[in-house]
Amino acid sequence: MSLAIKTRIVSDVVNIDMAGRLCFLEFALHEQINRLLDEGRTDFILNLADISYIDSFGLGQLITIWTSVRNRGGQLILLPPSIWRWR
Repeated sequence: MSLAIKTRIVSDVVNIDMAGRLCFLEFALHEQINRLLDEGRTDFILNLADISYIDSFGLGQLITIWTSVRNRGGQLILLPPSIWRWR
């Protein structure tokens, strides 16, 4: 399953809901964040609740995205994947 991304803006905060796998050679998230940063958006919430798998490449992308957002004076909040939540 590839990565599905839905973006919505609420009170100047970009909420990004994702589903699927965040893994090797999946650049859509990083490209979308860069487009939004270029538009002047700086505050993001990444909802990882429906992410079923993250590999080291995907984790590296999250770190790169966090760095890009922080360098523009923004804030990034990650909502944890449901597979990591305590039951």
